[in-house]
Amino acid sequence: MMRLNVGIDDLTGQEIANFLQEHFDEMHAITPPESTHALDLDALRLPNITFWSAWVGDELLGCGALKELDESTGEIKSMRTAKAHRGKGIASQMLEHLIQAAKRRSYQYLYLETGVLPEFLPARALYIKYGFEYCGPFEQYVADPNSVFMSKTL
Repeated sequence: MMRLNVGIDDLTGQEIANFLQEHFDEMHAITPPESTHALDLDALRLPNITFWSAWVGDELLGCGALKELDESTGEIKSMRTAKAHRGKGIASQMLEHLIQAAKRRSYQYLYLETGVLPEFLPARALYIKYGFEYCGPFEQYVADPNSVFMSKTL
């Protein structure tokens, strides 16, 4: 497994901007607009969101974010692995990093929203592997046939 250099990203670099635009475009291509919850750069820069990027040398391999919902609850956002590196454990390392960050913040719960389409099956399997369970909508989300919601007690 590749050892990643994971660090907080201020989202000012062109490479991360391009990476996130690809993510945004892909989500909009496979998910109906009313069911797409991918955040753009401006939304990811909000003060209640911390964004990390994962690198090996000068190659961007993945990213993920943690949104604070309240003092004991976080939401995982913007999990993405570079297409050329999927299936290599990048997402596992990023998810472990996010879970540890949530624990350092003394969060008791983590939530996330992901898709139901076959393209999202690897993501759902990863979250289940790390102890996430299916739950109902949370925060601003509403029941949606294209979304599933998951939570984990820390």
